[in-house]
Amino acid sequence: MAVPSGDAHDRVVPAAGVPARRAQPRRGAARNGRGLAERLRSRGARGPLRAALASEHTPGLTWYGQHDAHWIGNHQIRRALGRAYTSLQNEQLDVWAAIAGACGWWWPREDVCVVSERPVAVHTEPVLGSVHGEIRPHSGKGHAIRYADGWGVHSWHGTRVPEWVVAEPTVDRIVAEPNAEVRRCAIERIGWDVYIERAGLDLVSTAPDPGNPGCELRLYDMPARLWGGATRVLLAVNGSVERDGTRRRYGLSVPAAIADPVSAAGWSYGLTGAQYSALQRRT
Repeated sequence: MAVPSGDAHDRVVPAAGVPARRAQPRRGAARNGRGLAERLRSRGARGPLRAALASEHTPGLTWYGQHDAHWIGNHQIRRALGRAYTSLQNEQLDVWAAIAGACGWWWPREDVCVVSERPVAVHTEPVLGSVHGEIRPHSGKGHAIRYADGWGVHSWHGTRVPEWVVAEPTVDRIVAEPNAEVRRCAIERIGWDVYIERAGLDLVSTAPDPGNPGCELRLYDMPARLWGGATRVLLAVNGSVERDGTRRRYGLSVPAAIADPVSAAGWSYGLTGAQYSALQRRT
C-alpha cells in the first residue's frame, strides 16, 4: 500500500490530464472539508495522545487510524461531489478509510506492523467560540482518554496534565510543579478561592470591574515560593457565560509592581487602566 506524502489535503491528487477547473472541488465541498478537518485534527484526542506517547519514547513513523479521519473525510467529500481520482487513488483512499474505521494508531515496520485498539472511553467538551464545532479532551473524574488495558491520558480543558491534577491537587504539588500550564490547571481544579485560602495569599486591593459590570477584581500578592519570583495574581470573573449559565473565575499573573486591580486588568489586554475603564464590556 502506498504511503501518502506531503500536506494532508494533498495526499490524493487529481488524475493527470484532468482540467484544473474540473479537478478543483466545489467551494461548498472545500468549506465542508476544512470544517471536518478542523473538528477532527489535533484539538481533539490526537494532540494529547501524541504528547503522552512522545514522553514514553514511541519510535519512528506513526499513522493515526481513526485520527486520520480529517484528511480522509476531506477526500471522500470531494470524491462524492465529483472530483476526479484515478482507479489507484480510489483504491488507496478506500484502504485508508477502512483503516480509519477499524483501528487506532499504528506503526509500520520492515517485517511487522503494530496496531493499537481504539480507546474504550473518550470524554470531551466543546471549544467555546469555535467556528466548526471543535471539541477538546476534558474530564474532572479520571482519564479523558482511556484504553482497555488501563492506560490513558488525563486532560483538563484540552491541556494534558498529570493524574494528580485531576485526582488530588494540593498547594504543595502546585508549588513543586515546574510547568506553568499544569499549575494553572491544578489551581482551576481546586478553585481559585480555595487555592488563595490554602496558599495564604495576601489581598492587595479590590475594585469593581468596569469591563464586566456587577463583578469584582481582586489583586493578590503571590509568594515567591509559589511562582518562582515576585508576582501578583489578579482574580477576575469571565466576561462570557459558560454553557451551564455560570461565569468561571480565573487568575492572571501580573507584574508585582502593579498595585491597582483595574490597571492589572488593563495590563492583561495590553491597555492602561484608564483605557480598560472605558470598555463597555470585555469577553
